[in-house]
Parts: sequence; C-alpha cells; structure tokens
Amino acid sequence: MKEKTVGQKWIVGVILAILGLIFILPLVWMILSSFKTESELFTIPPTVFPKHFTWDNFNKLFTSFNFAQYLKNTLIIVLFSFFGMFLNAMAAYGFAKFKFKGKNFLFFIVLATMMIPGQVTMIPVYLIMNSLGLTNTMAGIILPGLVGAFGIFLFRQFISTISTEILEAARLDGASEWFIFWHIVIPICKPILAVQGILTFIAGWNSFLWPLIMANDDKYYTLSVGLSLLKGQYASNYALQMAGSTFMVVPIIIIFMMFQKYILQGFNVSGMK
Repeated sequence: MKEKTVGQKWIVGVILAILGLIFILPLVWMILSSFKTESELFTIPPTVFPKHFTWDNFNKLFTSFNFAQYLKNTLIIVLFSFFGMFLNAMAAYGFAKFKFKGKNFLFFIVLATMMIPGQVTMIPVYLIMNSLGLTNTMAGIILPGLVGAFGIFLFRQFISTISTEILEAARLDGASEWFIFWHIVIPICKPILAVQGILTFIAGWNSFLWPLIMANDDKYYTLSVGLSLLKGQYASNYALQMAGSTFMVVPIIIIFMMFQKYILQGFNVSGMK
C-alpha cells in the first residue's frame, strides 16, 4: 500500500511538472526573445536562445520611447500605494479594537463595496475628480486607490487576534493611541504587512485602466499604458514588444517568487479569529 502511494505521488509529480513546463514555455520564449534582434525572431527554423545576445531592444524602450517617464509614474503610484496600506491598517485598527456606535454597520458597508465591480464606480469617481480639478494629474490617479475594502478587511481580521490586554496595559502606562498603533500593533502585523505589501506592489505596478482614463497627457501614463501604446506604434517590431513585456513581467515574478510563502501565510493568518 505504501509503495502504491509513493508511485501515485511520482505520477502526479511528473504530470504537474509537464503541465508546469507547458505553461512556462511562452514566458521563457518571451524573455529570451527580448534579447534577440528583430530579424532573428523571423528565422526558420526558430531559435530558442539568442544567437547574438543584445540589449538594443531595452535601450530603445528608454531612448526612442518614453518608458523612463512611465517607470517613474508607476513607481510613484506604488510608493503612494504603500502609504495607503498604512491608512488601511489605521481603519482596520479602529474597526477591530474600538467600540463606537454603528461600527458593525459601517464595517458591513465597507465589505459590501467589495461586491461592486470597479467599472461601476469609475464614472462617479471620475466626475468627483473632475469637479475637484484633479483630472490629468498624478493626484487624481493616486487618490482613489489609496484605501481599499480588501486591505481593511485583511488587517481587521488579523488585528482582531491581538490581545486586548496588551493594548490596555499600554494605555495604563500612559501610551497614546498613536504610540500603541505604531509600536505595538504594526510590529505584530508583520505577516499581514508582508502579504498586503506584495499585493499592493503588484496592483500598483500593473495599474492600467484608471491611469488611462484619468490622464490625457502621456507624461502621466504608467508602464501598462505605455506597453499598450508600444503595441500600437510598433506593431511589427515584435522584439521590442517582447522587451517591453519582459520589463513589465519579470519584476513581478521575482517579487512573487521571493515572497510567495508570505502570501499564503498571510491569508491563512487573516482567516483565523
């Protein structure tokens, strides 16, 4: 029976390895093709590894195309998204450890917003930003995404598990709520900070639709929008498109591979009460 179980595990492992290889082949092809010349992409039979390794495609992204500005805008959005992550933690701390009238109802409203598709709220939010004069500005792109119901929910679930006695002891010692939040709650929240930080980075790095709607000038575009423009302006230059796609995808893959255990751990912890 034990030998049969080991055999079944080997069969399942081999099947999963083959399927994983099939799914990863397009990604590997894209990365390797980004270092090829345009003519080499059309050679028959096709080559897997570049015959003449070149960085020209990546250089062209920053010299002939405005990828440097797009990268700057994307990094600004990511940095402000990290700031918004702490705003989520503050709201979650209030929902988890404070008693006030209508707390459960307000938290229910926050959770209810998770059921509304983002496309439904884009027009009202756009009209609000327009009335404030924030269209075609970085502030208009950043502000609507600073706080989200999903982040508040994750932090609230975790902070609820923190012992109230610890917080009460700190209050008796004269600690302010601000001190308690930054020096007690936040250090304990490291697992959920890790998972939320990774998700925040991925969301900010991939931001596409909202910057496209809010920005009329390409100086406010992000990498995702720039990649879409690249496809339109250089439709026949597949090597350049491969380089742009690689530049977008590889950082996310690296971040995910480095911190994937924290993602699973964070979701497991957030589900505990």
